[in-house]
Order: sequence, then C-alpha cells, then structure tokens
Amino acid sequence: MDEESVKLTVFFEGPFWVGVFERVSEGKLTVCKVTFGAEPKDGEVWEFILKNYHRLSFSPAVGAPAKRAAGSPKRRQRSAGKELRAPGIGTKSQQALKLQQETAKDQRRELRRERREAGRDRQFELRQEKRREKHRGH
Repeated sequence: MDEESVKLTVFFEGPFWVGVFERVSEGKLTVCKVTFGAEPKDGEVWEFILKNYHRLSFSPAVGAPAKRAAGSPKRRQRSAGKELRAPGIGTKSQQALKLQQETAKDQRRELRRERREAGRDRQFELRQEKRREKHRGH
C-alpha cells in the first residue's frame, strides 16, 4: 500500500511570507510554492488549504527517498525541532521547484514564438491583400 503525505512549510523569504507544499506520493516528490504576503495566522493558513489546495499547480514529479517516521516520541520531537530551526526547504523540493520554473519558462517561450509567427503571417496577408487591391483596377 502506497502512502501519501503532504507537508507545508511556511517561512519568511525577502519581503514576503512563503508557503511550500511538498507532496510525496508513490515515491515521487511534487512541490508547489505559494506567496502569502503578510505573515499568515494559523487560521488563515488552514482556510487557504481548505479553499485552494485543489487548485494548486504542483511541479513535475522528482524521485524522493522514502522517509520513515521515527519510532520514539522523543526522537520525533527532536526531529520536529530540528526542522523548525532549519530555514527554508529541502534540496529535492528546490529541484522540483526549479523544474517547474523551467517547464513554465519553456511554455511561455513557445507561446510567445507562436504569437510572433501568427503576427508575421497576419502582416504578410495584409500586405498581400493591399497589393491585390492596388492591381485590381489596372
């Protein structure tokens, strides 16, 4: 049976508070980054999750090592404290976010190229039509 887990890390990055959703499913890590702006309260974060989680666009999947939950409660408390002291997000999450940025950049580049070509074709057709109109009366 495959386990799925979702983890939200909220931290201060530059002038904004940022939340990073990390979802591990079938041994693959997907990540989504959300900018909150001002520091969100717990209730606001919970409300955001309930209303907007299904609309989040996660990055393409990246292989993730399986993490086992520590057995003893003291060990779990120590690891939770360690995660709280560590700033930011993990390396795998950063790789997934970078991959998402690259794919979005490629999509924008392709869309921009198609629009440019369509504009050139439209201008060419207009020029041809104008030439035909000039020679119609002769």
